[in-house]
Amino acid sequence: MALRSPLINVMDGAARKAARGLQRDFGEVEQLQVSKKGPADFVSRADRRAEQIIREHLQFARPNFGFLMEESGEIPGQPGEPRFIIDPLDGTTNFLHGIPHFCISIAVEDKGEIIAGLIHNPLNDETFWADKGQGAYLNDRRIRVSARQHLSQSVVATGIPHIARGDHDQYLEILTRMMPSVAGIRRMGAAALDLAYVAAGRYDAYWEESLHIWDVAAGILIVHEAGGFVTDYKGASKMTENGEIVAANDHLHASFLKLIREGRAANRAKAKA
Repeated sequence: MALRSPLINVMDGAARKAARGLQRDFGEVEQLQVSKKGPADFVSRADRRAEQIIREHLQFARPNFGFLMEESGEIPGQPGEPRFIIDPLDGTTNFLHGIPHFCISIAVEDKGEIIAGLIHNPLNDETFWADKGQGAYLNDRRIRVSARQHLSQSVVATGIPHIARGDHDQYLEILTRMMPSVAGIRRMGAAALDLAYVAAGRYDAYWEESLHIWDVAAGILIVHEAGGFVTDYKGASKMTENGEIVAANDHLHASFLKLIREGRAANRAKAKA
């Protein structure tokens, strides 16, 4: 039985409380698909409502902590205190279209370092979590990144840039190198769950760009604690600053990152030609 810290217990309580509302709202969204107006406004309200529930629960338990939230922005805490980083609904587009793949992501940052992370999938009751230095868990079971050593045997995940987001040409150059090198590529639409799945060994690697800190903060720690490597496209640790993520096990990370760099270099060369 995994021993959860008081902080993880508080985060878990907040996520589960908000999850009940998201489960109910998701059922409504599926029905709203047939309406002329569509469910976009409804989903926006569901997102904000979940964030409010999480914030109120955490604020009651840790009144001195600050907050950085996708919908409400930043609320400073007491000087020197940690802050919660919250994405109340990662996978909003999935939610909007009635696709059952989304999650709640909560992290704790202290002095610039992520010290706790939790990702909760409301529809299948899976909670991925980690305290810094204590390993990573799925519910009460210890998890590890996969042990695969060759990209040719690996299933990898990605996020495909869409309208008004990301560098489409660069992405296509990377994808051109990735497709013949791996056993499969998945695009599921929830960055936090992509990272959680790498930590659990379901995916062998994952790359994406144009992400926000609330998309990835919890997942970065969970992958690290599961024995994985997470960097940006340059191999540095500025993922939360530049929004680039490359996550994999220790066997695959270098070769996976090499393909991404080759794609970026080819895109730059084309742009100069």
